[in-house]
Amino acid sequence: MKDDKINAVPPIDCDAIADIFAEIALEAAVAVMVAYAGDSRVRRKLDGSPVCDADDAAEAIILKRLAMRLPQLPALAEEAASRGEMTVAGQTFILVDPLDGTREFLRHNGEFTVNIGLIVDSAPRAGVVYAPAFGQLWIGGSIATTCEVAPGAALPPPAERRVIHARPAPPQGLTALVSRSHADPATEAFLAKLPVKERRLAGSALKFCVVAEGQADVYPRFGQTMEWDTAAGDAVLRAAGGIVRDDAGRPLRYGKTEAQFRNGPFVALGDPKAAIFRTS
Repeated sequence: MKDDKINAVPPIDCDAIADIFAEIALEAAVAVMVAYAGDSRVRRKLDGSPVCDADDAAEAIILKRLAMRLPQLPALAEEAASRGEMTVAGQTFILVDPLDGTREFLRHNGEFTVNIGLIVDSAPRAGVVYAPAFGQLWIGGSIATTCEVAPGAALPPPAERRVIHARPAPPQGLTALVSRSHADPATEAFLAKLPVKERRLAGSALKFCVVAEGQADVYPRFGQTMEWDTAAGDAVLRAAGGIVRDDAGRPLRYGKTEAQFRNGPFVALGDPKAAIFRTS
């Protein structure tokens, strides 16, 4: 018994880790906004998606700070992964998207975010989504909260954050969120089957946060995404009482090394008790 106690893995404090993520995201956002105000160089990755100076600068800051403050947790970041650096192993790790919504960043519409999420046993347990152009931060741990804070500013204490909850599916009809940059016929066909009252366009992981705040009900995504695209927003939504389901109706799973961390189709729902709409 004594040896078991010595060798036991200490419990993970998801709220403390989420706060660390938030502080790091606020720091990285300074570099993002410097690039946003200037001329950010753009190049294309092998998959054709854009990447710019802001992606690289923010990722370098985030990975450096994570290594300093959470050295026991391996991290997988988007740009490192694009260079073939997929070294994450085990059931507990961090996923980083330093600039989610690069297309929105380049269009200067503000709808881009810094995302950091913690995965434990295939599920998102803590995460932050920060929209630096709007000065809005969402934090998911044991609960979900949001607050206004400028890039580089100190993280507001818990008492200054607003607790958020996803809402039950309204009987008068759903509000659906559609990707501003990734619309597709499959999404249209899926939404046509639902009692949708209103549609809204949005970019990046902001869509998860809008559902988490109870301002929308469903966000379907059928095009390819990677786990670092969704982990932080998924963590916020689940902490707010929502869920993200895959095409079999199961909670979206993370750590899919067999798929090189690619997600399949998914639907984010504010109300887990609502009818499960299969994506296929």
